[in-house]
Amino acid sequence: MITKLIVRGMLVGLLAGLLAGVFAYTVGEPRVERAIALEEAAAASSGTGAHSHEAAEPAHSHGEEAPVSRNGQRFGLFLALALYGLALGGLFALVYAGVRGRVGPRSEPLLAVSLAAAAFVAIVLIPFVKYPANPPAVGDPETINQRTVLYLVAVAIGILSVGAAAAAHRYVSSEEAWPRWLAGGAALLVPVAAAWILLPGIDEVPEGFPAGLLWDFRLASLGTQAVFWLGVGALFAFAARRRSPA
Repeated sequence: MITKLIVRGMLVGLLAGLLAGVFAYTVGEPRVERAIALEEAAAASSGTGAHSHEAAEPAHSHGEEAPVSRNGQRFGLFLALALYGLALGGLFALVYAGVRGRVGPRSEPLLAVSLAAAAFVAIVLIPFVKYPANPPAVGDPETINQRTVLYLVAVAIGILSVGAAAAAHRYVSSEEAWPRWLAGGAALLVPVAAAWILLPGIDEVPEGFPAGLLWDFRLASLGTQAVFWLGVGALFAFAARRRSPA
Protein backbone atom coordinates (compact mmCIF):
# COMPACT_ATOMS: atom_id res chain seq x y z
CA MET A 1 0.00 0.00 0.00
CA ILE A 2 2.71 2.47 0.99
CA THR A 3 4.72 1.59 -2.13
CA LYS A 4 1.75 2.41 -4.37
CA LEU A 5 1.26 5.68 -2.50
CA ILE A 6 4.91 6.66 -2.99
CA VAL A 7 4.76 5.80 -6.69
CA ARG A 8 1.61 7.89 -7.00
CA GLY A 9 3.31 10.77 -5.23
CA MET A 10 6.35 10.57 -7.50
CA LEU A 11 4.19 10.57 -10.63
CA VAL A 12 2.17 13.50 -9.30
CA GLY A 13 5.39 15.33 -8.44
CA LEU A 14 6.78 14.66 -11.92
CA LEU A 15 3.69 16.12 -13.60
CA ALA A 16 3.65 19.08 -11.23
CA GLY A 17 7.35 19.67 -11.91
CA LEU A 18 6.75 19.75 -15.65
CA LEU A 19 3.86 22.19 -15.17
CA ALA A 20 6.14 24.38 -13.08
CA GLY A 21 8.77 24.10 -15.81
CA VAL A 22 6.32 25.41 -18.40
CA PHE A 23 5.49 28.35 -16.14
CA ALA A 24 9.17 29.06 -15.42
CA TYR A 25 10.04 28.90 -19.12
CA THR A 26 7.14 31.14 -20.13
CA VAL A 27 7.25 33.69 -17.32
CA GLY A 28 10.69 33.45 -15.76
CA GLU A 29 12.95 32.83 -18.76
CA PRO A 30 12.50 36.32 -20.30
CA ARG A 31 13.60 37.82 -16.97
CA VAL A 32 16.65 35.57 -16.90
CA GLU A 33 17.56 36.65 -20.44
CA ARG A 34 17.34 40.32 -19.44
CA ALA A 35 19.45 39.72 -16.33
CA ILE A 36 22.11 37.88 -18.36
CA ALA A 37 22.13 40.68 -20.92
CA LEU A 38 22.71 43.22 -18.15
CA GLU A 39 25.50 41.10 -16.69
CA GLU A 40 27.20 40.73 -20.06
CA ALA A 41 26.84 44.44 -20.77
CA ALA A 42 28.40 45.31 -17.42
CA ALA A 43 31.25 42.84 -18.01
CA ALA A 44 31.84 44.21 -21.50
CA SER A 45 31.84 47.76 -20.19
CA SER A 46 34.37 47.01 -17.47
CA GLY A 47 36.45 44.93 -19.88
CA THR A 48 36.51 47.74 -22.41
CA GLY A 49 37.76 50.16 -19.81
CA ALA A 50 40.49 47.84 -18.62
CA HIS A 51 41.50 46.24 -21.92
CA SER A 52 40.78 48.72 -24.66
CA HIS A 53 43.18 46.95 -27.04
CA GLU A 54 40.86 43.94 -27.05
CA ALA A 55 37.79 45.86 -28.15
CA ALA A 56 38.25 44.77 -31.77
CA GLU A 57 37.92 41.10 -30.77
CA PRO A 58 35.14 40.94 -28.15
CA ALA A 59 34.29 37.35 -28.96
CA HIS A 60 37.75 36.21 -27.86
CA SER A 61 38.63 38.79 -25.27
CA HIS A 62 39.18 36.19 -22.57
CA GLY A 63 39.04 32.96 -24.52
CA GLU A 64 36.05 31.81 -22.45
CA GLU A 65 32.58 30.67 -23.41
CA ALA A 66 29.60 29.68 -21.32
CA PRO A 67 30.14 26.06 -20.19
CA VAL A 68 26.46 25.28 -20.96
CA SER A 69 24.55 26.85 -23.82
CA ARG A 70 21.27 28.66 -23.20
CA ASN A 71 19.37 25.82 -24.90
CA GLY A 72 21.13 23.38 -22.59
CA GLN A 73 20.18 25.53 -19.61
CA ARG A 74 16.55 25.57 -20.73
CA PHE A 75 16.54 21.80 -21.01
CA GLY A 76 18.21 21.65 -17.60
CA LEU A 77 15.39 23.77 -16.18
CA PHE A 78 12.79 21.15 -17.12
CA LEU A 79 15.05 18.28 -16.05
CA ALA A 80 15.78 19.86 -12.66
CA LEU A 81 12.12 20.57 -11.97
CA ALA A 82 11.15 17.05 -13.04
CA LEU A 83 13.71 15.51 -10.66
CA TYR A 84 12.69 17.99 -7.97
CA GLY A 85 9.09 16.89 -8.46
CA LEU A 86 9.95 13.18 -8.28
CA ALA A 87 11.83 13.63 -5.01
CA LEU A 88 9.36 15.92 -3.29
CA GLY A 89 6.39 13.97 -4.62
CA GLY A 90 7.69 10.83 -2.93
CA LEU A 91 8.33 12.70 0.32
CA PHE A 92 4.89 14.29 0.10
CA ALA A 93 3.31 10.83 -0.19
CA LEU A 94 5.20 9.64 2.90
CA VAL A 95 4.06 12.63 4.96
CA TYR A 96 0.52 12.20 3.63
CA ALA A 97 0.52 8.56 4.73
CA GLY A 98 1.84 9.57 8.16
CA VAL A 99 -0.78 12.25 8.90
CA ARG A 100 -3.81 10.64 7.21
CA GLY A 101 -6.44 9.92 9.83
CA ARG A 102 -4.39 11.63 12.54
CA VAL A 103 -4.01 15.30 11.60
CA GLY A 104 -5.98 17.53 9.30
CA PRO A 105 -9.22 17.00 7.37
CA ARG A 106 -10.79 13.56 7.23
CA SER A 107 -11.46 13.94 3.52
CA GLU A 108 -8.43 12.59 1.63
CA PRO A 109 -8.66 15.08 -1.27
CA LEU A 110 -8.99 18.00 1.16
CA LEU A 111 -6.09 16.62 3.20
CA ALA A 112 -3.92 16.50 0.08
CA VAL A 113 -4.69 20.12 -0.80
CA SER A 114 -4.17 21.28 2.80
CA LEU A 115 -0.86 19.43 3.07
CA ALA A 116 0.38 20.90 -0.22
CA ALA A 117 -0.55 24.40 0.98
CA ALA A 118 1.29 23.81 4.26
CA ALA A 119 4.34 22.57 2.36
CA PHE A 120 4.32 25.67 0.15
CA VAL A 121 4.23 27.94 3.21
CA ALA A 122 6.94 26.00 5.06
CA ILE A 123 9.38 25.22 2.25
CA VAL A 124 8.86 28.19 -0.05
CA LEU A 125 7.03 31.18 1.38
CA ILE A 126 8.69 31.51 4.80
CA PRO A 127 12.28 31.23 3.43
CA PHE A 128 11.36 33.50 0.51
CA VAL A 129 10.32 36.32 2.84
CA LYS A 130 13.82 36.43 4.34
CA TYR A 131 15.93 35.26 1.39
CA PRO A 132 14.12 35.91 -1.92
CA ALA A 133 15.47 34.51 -5.16
CA ASN A 134 17.85 36.61 -7.23
CA PRO A 135 18.51 36.63 -11.00
CA PRO A 136 21.88 35.47 -12.43
CA ALA A 137 23.43 38.95 -12.39
CA VAL A 138 22.90 39.30 -8.63
CA GLY A 139 25.04 37.60 -5.99
CA ASP A 140 28.67 37.23 -4.97
CA PRO A 141 30.10 33.77 -5.83
CA GLU A 142 32.26 33.92 -2.71
CA THR A 143 29.18 33.96 -0.44
CA ILE A 144 27.30 31.11 -2.10
CA ASN A 145 28.06 28.65 0.72
CA GLN A 146 26.88 31.10 3.35
CA ARG A 147 23.72 31.87 1.39
CA THR A 148 22.98 28.17 0.91
CA VAL A 149 23.37 27.39 4.62
CA LEU A 150 21.19 30.34 5.65
CA TYR A 151 18.50 29.35 3.16
CA LEU A 152 18.46 25.76 4.46
CA VAL A 153 18.19 27.10 8.01
CA ALA A 154 15.20 29.20 6.91
CA VAL A 155 13.60 26.11 5.34
CA ALA A 156 14.09 24.14 8.56
CA ILE A 157 12.53 26.98 10.56
CA GLY A 158 9.61 27.07 8.14
CA ILE A 159 8.97 23.33 8.51
CA LEU A 160 9.23 23.47 12.31
CA SER A 161 6.96 26.53 12.46
CA VAL A 162 4.24 24.94 10.36
CA GLY A 163 4.53 21.73 12.40
CA ALA A 164 4.22 23.73 15.63
CA ALA A 165 1.17 25.55 14.26
CA ALA A 166 -0.52 22.26 13.36
CA ALA A 167 0.25 20.80 16.78
CA ALA A 168 -1.02 23.89 18.62
CA HIS A 169 -4.21 23.92 16.56
CA ARG A 170 -4.80 20.26 17.33
CA TYR A 171 -4.06 20.20 21.03
CA VAL A 172 -5.80 23.39 22.17
CA SER A 173 -8.98 22.13 23.80
CA SER A 174 -11.84 24.42 22.93
CA GLU A 175 -15.28 23.94 21.47
CA GLU A 176 -14.88 27.16 19.51
CA ALA A 177 -12.63 27.37 16.49
CA TRP A 178 -11.02 30.77 17.08
CA PRO A 179 -8.82 29.79 20.09
CA ARG A 180 -7.35 26.92 18.06
CA TRP A 181 -6.66 29.16 15.08
CA LEU A 182 -5.20 31.82 17.36
CA ALA A 183 -2.87 29.30 18.99
CA GLY A 184 -1.85 27.92 15.61
CA GLY A 185 -1.18 31.39 14.22
CA ALA A 186 0.95 32.34 17.23
CA ALA A 187 2.92 29.09 17.03
CA LEU A 188 3.64 29.86 13.38
CA LEU A 189 4.43 33.57 13.58
CA VAL A 190 6.56 33.71 16.75
CA PRO A 191 9.45 31.51 15.48
CA VAL A 192 9.21 33.07 12.01
CA ALA A 193 9.45 36.59 13.48
CA ALA A 194 12.36 35.53 15.70
CA ALA A 195 14.18 34.06 12.71
CA TRP A 196 13.55 37.22 10.71
CA ILE A 197 15.22 39.27 13.45
CA LEU A 198 18.09 36.92 14.33
CA LEU A 199 19.16 35.57 10.93
CA PRO A 200 21.58 37.85 9.07
CA GLY A 201 20.31 39.64 6.02
CA ILE A 202 21.94 39.33 2.61
CA ASP A 203 21.73 42.20 0.16
CA GLU A 204 24.00 41.75 -2.84
CA VAL A 205 21.92 43.59 -5.43
CA PRO A 206 24.37 45.79 -7.35
CA GLU A 207 23.73 49.50 -7.48
CA GLY A 208 21.76 50.48 -10.54
CA PHE A 209 20.20 47.05 -11.11
CA PRO A 210 16.62 47.60 -12.37
CA ALA A 211 14.23 47.23 -9.45
CA GLY A 212 11.40 46.24 -11.78
CA LEU A 213 13.40 43.36 -13.25
CA LEU A 214 14.42 42.16 -9.79
CA TRP A 215 10.82 42.24 -8.57
CA ASP A 216 9.51 40.48 -11.71
CA PHE A 217 12.14 37.74 -11.41
CA ARG A 218 11.33 37.12 -7.77
CA LEU A 219 7.60 36.96 -8.49
CA ALA A 220 8.25 34.53 -11.35
CA SER A 221 10.37 32.36 -9.04
CA LEU A 222 7.67 32.38 -6.36
CA GLY A 223 5.03 31.69 -9.01
CA THR A 224 6.95 28.66 -10.26
CA GLN A 225 6.88 27.15 -6.78
CA ALA A 226 3.21 28.07 -6.35
CA VAL A 227 2.34 26.29 -9.60
CA PHE A 228 4.33 23.24 -8.48
CA TRP A 229 2.62 22.90 -5.10
CA LEU A 230 -0.79 23.73 -6.53
CA GLY A 231 -0.23 20.95 -9.05
CA VAL A 232 0.87 18.51 -6.34
CA GLY A 233 -2.17 19.26 -4.19
CA ALA A 234 -4.70 19.18 -7.03
CA LEU A 235 -3.31 16.08 -8.77
CA PHE A 236 -2.86 14.14 -5.52
CA ALA A 237 -6.38 15.09 -4.45
CA PHE A 238 -7.74 13.93 -7.81
CA ALA A 239 -5.89 10.62 -7.51
CA ALA A 240 -7.14 10.13 -3.93
CA ARG A 241 -10.71 10.82 -4.95
CA ARG A 242 -10.55 8.35 -7.82
CA ARG A 243 -9.04 5.70 -5.60
CA SER A 244 -11.60 6.09 -2.82
CA PRO A 245 -14.74 8.10 -3.62
CA ALA A 246 -15.86 7.78 -0.01
